[in-house]
Amino acid sequence: MDLTSSLESNRSACAKALSCWYLTGATAGGKTLVGLELARRLNAEIISLDSMAIYREMDIATAKPTPEQQRAIPHHLIDIISPVETFSVSKYREVALQKIDEIRGRGREVLFVGGSALYLKAMLRGLFEGPPADWKFREAIEEEIERVGTAALQERLKLLDPLSAHKLHVNDRRRLIRALEVVHLTGKPISHWQMEFDHAHRADECRVFALRHPRAILHERIAQRVAWMFENGLVAEVERLLSRYDNLSRTALQAVGYCEVIDYLRGQRTLAEAQEQTLIRTRQFARHQETWFRGLSECEMIDISPGMSAADLAEKILNLGAQRMEKDAFASP
Repeated sequence: MDLTSSLESNRSACAKALSCWYLTGATAGGKTLVGLELARRLNAEIISLDSMAIYREMDIATAKPTPEQQRAIPHHLIDIISPVETFSVSKYREVALQKIDEIRGRGREVLFVGGSALYLKAMLRGLFEGPPADWKFREAIEEEIERVGTAALQERLKLLDPLSAHKLHVNDRRRLIRALEVVHLTGKPISHWQMEFDHAHRADECRVFALRHPRAILHERIAQRVAWMFENGLVAEVERLLSRYDNLSRTALQAVGYCEVIDYLRGQRTLAEAQEQTLIRTRQFARHQETWFRGLSECEMIDISPGMSAADLAEKILNLGAQRMEKDAFASP
């Protein structure tokens, strides 16, 4: 498929994804319970929007819906691969698009629930995967790097694709080569293609809702979650994983809590230090998520007031979404 056809295919896939409902927000924000309430009202099945819930046997620190919750409302893309496997954003998008068709084929609505901002953006705006690798070109560049180093490579990229050169670190050898390769194969910089594939939408054109707590309350909820994880078997879960697999994949280890406990089990930090570091990293992750959601024009922030229940929030979101559906119907010829 050439890049023009790929662009059209991407737009078609995004249109399909944009017709779904989305519930997102920072970690420990209460998405699971609100999602269950919303799914009941929508007659929906839930597609997990969580890059760590895909891993089997990683349950406690990933805060997956319980088996009872998954039986109450059908869930998808949970526990689909081993913790030694890697998983990409493009693979997630491919499988999620298939699930949309399957769920719609059963006459049910589709609700994405989770906090993986990169997955969310990929569903709403698509991905530029680019042309296939040119191995002869890559080998030639690798030989050149051995002679002159990656700094010279970055200088060349500045002439061909200054935007990408500015974003990429001089030691990011793989991405520097790929950026040069795309220019070589297509005649246009990768930054151009990425912008072509990154078409933003207004919030009132979508049904993408992000839960938002006041910062102090979110920090309290995170502290409670981290304490619960360590009190309810996180260390034992990691011990079982290491005894079975020796080590986890690079992407699986991105789950907050697991590498901290591994450090503890290997004598590199105390248990208290592992828990404290998990708390710090979870708060950092939550801030990172909120920055992403604020930057996505498709997201409408749903501020949570004290005393609001999951049912209250689901009803509020349902009403907002219904208003948009009525607007779309009125605007249609």
